[in-house]
Amino acid sequence: MPKAQANGVTLDYEALGDPAGPVLLLISGLSAQRVSWDDEFCAAFVDRGFRVVRFDNRDVGQSTIIEDPRPPMELIADRLSGGDATPPYLLADMADDAAGLLDALGVESAHVLGSSMGGMIAQSLAIGHRTRVRSLTSVMSTTGDRDVGKADPSVFGALIKPLPDDPDEALTQRIELSRTIGSPTMFNEAKARQRAMQEAERAASPLGVARQMLAIVSSPSRSDDLRRLDIPALVVHGDEDRLIDVSGGERTHECLTGSEFLVCEGMGHDLPEQFWGPIVERVAAFN
Repeated sequence: MPKAQANGVTLDYEALGDPAGPVLLLISGLSAQRVSWDDEFCAAFVDRGFRVVRFDNRDVGQSTIIEDPRPPMELIADRLSGGDATPPYLLADMADDAAGLLDALGVESAHVLGSSMGGMIAQSLAIGHRTRVRSLTSVMSTTGDRDVGKADPSVFGALIKPLPDDPDEALTQRIELSRTIGSPTMFNEAKARQRAMQEAERAASPLGVARQMLAIVSSPSRSDDLRRLDIPALVVHGDEDRLIDVSGGERTHECLTGSEFLVCEGMGHDLPEQFWGPIVERVAAFN
């Protein structure tokens, strides 16, 4: 796959569909690589005429892994306890990466869809680079306000549990995490296994994932800036999300004036195929 130089890092990316079509930039969540976006989900947008671009965020996959000798989990603990430890980067820097990727591709503006942490990055991209974002779709994400979008404590514990050194045990733990945070009645183990295997084969960077989490907990609230945006927007959230409570989506919708709020009944912190159609239709309507 091609790579692009963007904002001082190298991003591994893939572009699908008609090169002349309107661009839809997909931004992945915490630890997720570009292959976490289902091929069929991407194909549904390609069928609607979009040029779909998906990429590895910094610190995961085959994009640049940031060098920082400090233990990121210690820095996370410091930030969560009210400390002021300085992270190597923030979500705004990751948004600048995305803007740099658009520059490298010669794309003036794009429809942007981000999931989970990717939704936070997408929000930051719209705030910091308004003219580059034609529409904003924030999926199972939140605004950075500490009173909403909270994780169930048991789920958060599973999220930060270190991966075993044994590859088979690590794969099993990845799948079990997907099950824990996923949609209770719609979890697809076969897809979760395939995705976990793909990501493990491409690259594994536990410290990079921890640094991404550090960027999340260190970044300020985006609510006030989102309220100042005038942008076509869609907010999507599941009512069974135990990793980012649906209140995070409610606050995002509240802040984005004129946005549509799609609450997916029975959806957890994943994106089952049952909900693809309504999302594709609404994003296509922005074009």
